[in-house]
Amino acid sequence: MLKADIYYHNLNFIKPGGTSLGILKTKPTWFIKVFDQTNKTRFGLGECGPIQGLSIESIDQMINKLSEVKKHINELSNIDLSLFPSINFGLETAFLDLKIGEKKVIFKNSFIAGKPIKINGLIWMGNKDFMINQINSKISDGYSCLKLKIGSIDFNEELSIIKSIRERFSSEVLEIRVDANGAFKSKNAINKLELLSKLKIHSIEQPIATNQWKELKKICDKTPLPIALDEELISINDKKEEFINYIKPQYLVLKPTLLGGFEKTNKWINIAENNNIGWWITSALESNIGLNAIAQFCGNYELKIPQGLGTGQLFSNNIESPLEIEGQELYFRKNKKWDMRIFE
Repeated sequence: MLKADIYYHNLNFIKPGGTSLGILKTKPTWFIKVFDQTNKTRFGLGECGPIQGLSIESIDQMINKLSEVKKHINELSNIDLSLFPSINFGLETAFLDLKIGEKKVIFKNSFIAGKPIKINGLIWMGNKDFMINQINSKISDGYSCLKLKIGSIDFNEELSIIKSIRERFSSEVLEIRVDANGAFKSKNAINKLELLSKLKIHSIEQPIATNQWKELKKICDKTPLPIALDEELISINDKKEEFINYIKPQYLVLKPTLLGGFEKTNKWINIAENNNIGWWITSALESNIGLNAIAQFCGNYELKIPQGLGTGQLFSNNIESPLEIEGQELYFRKNKKWDMRIFE
């Protein structure tokens, strides 16, 4: 007979993170611990970490639904989790962890064996000096791919920042991705994309707000700059093929926490590859518990471009883990241990 415990952990940002959704200072997170009553030392652990304003779950809904999950952990088929992708992700991770039986080994692959994953450097929004300081720091650390959050300050100032980078580093040396988080208006999005394309940007994530399929299709048809869809994918359950065939984006950005777990993420990957659409996987501000699971999932694939897995350094009270960033690569260090004290 299985039992479940729920743990709440409020992640604190070392520095507030600026996005078009606002300034992030904390990140509420829940963990699901699943174990057999006959052997409590062997357990599976999964993370449920919705992002307020981006995830389809609300915090109040999460608390009630997690209580239901804990009570009925042996009867999950009777619980409707269709509107709780982060809980689906947490449960899937916890059961995979429990099944393998090795602490926090979710998938056995090359990443666990020591092969690193190349990642992009994340640049948060802020004033010009703040963003340039971040950029200089990441370049100094050895990153050859940067992702810039844009859309919260003056667009011309953002262009100026990117232009200053391009004057120092060509596109052959430094790949630049930008993420608008839906900040552009559809009527002037193409004009902004044309200006960005002159700076040899790799791609832009989610240029306009979600649920504007007609406008989004026009932008993807006319864009001078590859479009990568992110938030747009969150609410699409049964019409994935129809959506892709209609919109025809150039890239998909896949966040397992927001999509409902690895099985659903894998479906998006298959659809993307069948339609010659590029993709990469990104964490969604998880602690090292969730990030570890996502990184191991990435290890199942032959990755062609940098992944978005550099969020483990953001929090002052993260959970100590074998994950380690060296240069622009994420490693799983077998000699480093997990700190599981909060789950005892």
